[in-house]
Amino acid sequence: MAQGDIRQYAVVARSTDTFGRVLTSCRNHHFIVDGPVQNGCPGEAITPPELFLSGVATCGVELLHVLARQQNAPLAAVHVSILGIIDRAHPVRSDLTVFNRVELKFELAGVTDGQASTLVEGFKRR
Repeated sequence: MAQGDIRQYAVVARSTDTFGRVLTSCRNHHFIVDGPVQNGCPGEAITPPELFLSGVATCGVELLHVLARQQNAPLAAVHVSILGIIDRAHPVRSDLTVFNRVELKFELAGVTDGQASTLVEGFKRR
């Protein structure tokens, strides 16, 4: 594998003086993540499930721009909405919590329906 094929990302998280509040750092960026109120946490800042879903949505927006550039598609804008559902009464696995369902909706501007389908399929294959 070529050196350019390896990508490494590092994140650090630490507890704070507030129960259920976490200080997270990536490179020189720092932000707060709160556990959900259902766990007795503040729930004021973004929660871990929302942070995870945000990563998927932002990856979708960024990757569609990259794919459009590679395909010379005239993509003007991308809007991705994502919904994740955890049903604790019907867990997917008994040993850990995972989403029962995740739904992504892509809205693309500046491309034809065919180009949009090709771009979204490219995202799905990544």
